Amino acid sequence: MSDIIESGDGFRDVPTTTLADLLGRGQVMDIGIRPLWSGAPRVAGPAFTVRCPPGDNLMLHAAIHRAEPGQVIVVESGDVDHALAGGNVCAVAQRRGVTAFVADGVIRDLAEVRERGFPVFARGVIPIPGAKNAVEPLNTEVRCGGVQVRPGDIVVADEEGVVVVPADRREEILAAARKKLAKEADETLDAWEKAHRAKIDALLAERGFADHAAADAPSTGV
Repeated sequence: MSDIIESGDGFRDVPTTTLADLLGRGQVMDIGIRPLWSGAPRVAGPAFTVRCPPGDNLMLHAAIHRAEPGQVIVVESGDVDHALAGGNVCAVAQRRGVTAFVADGVIRDLAEVRERGFPVFARGVIPIPGAKNAVEPLNTEVRCGGVQVRPGDIVVADEEGVVVVPADRREEILAAARKKLAKEADETLDAWEKAHRAKIDALLAERGFADHAAADAPSTGV
C-alpha cells in the first residue's frame, strides 16, 4: 500500500461527488454534516475516531493530543445542545497537524476557527460548552452522520458533503476515481449532452413515456 493512499493525500483531488457515485448512499454522511465556514478546502485523511456521550466533550479534548498529523478526527456525539470544541481546541489540533474535525455535533467560537482556516464539518454552532466527565475508548468504530466509521477509513470532505472510503477499499476506489475523472476530463459538453439525451430518451421509452410535445411540434419541412 502506498504512503499516499495510506495518508489520504491521493484523495484530496477527488470530489466527494465522484466518490459518492462509486460508493453509494451508505458511505455518504447526511446533509446535516456541513462545512461551518464558506470556502473551506477539500480535506482528506485517515480517520481518528472519538465517541462523546451527549453533553460531554472530554474525549475529543483528549484526542487532539493523540491524533497523528494528517488524520481527520471523526466524532460521534449526536448532541446539538453542547459544544464539542471551541477556538483553542481547534487551534491546538491545527497546530499539531490534524487535518480537520468531522463531528456529529456542534462547536463554538466559529469566528476564531474561521479566522485560523481550520476545516470543521459539523451540525452547527452553539455557545454552551460540554462537560468533561465521560471516558470512552479512542479509535473504535463510531457512527457519524449516519455512516459507520472505522479507524483508518479515508474521510473526504468538501462543500458537497462528507464521504467515508472503507480502509480495505481505498486502493480500489482511488484507482476507479482517477479513471472516472480522466474520462470526464476528456469528454466535451457536446458529447456529454448527446449521450445524455440518448440515455434519457431510452429510459423514457422503456417506461412508456409519450412525448406529445415532440409529436405535436409543427413541421419545418417544405
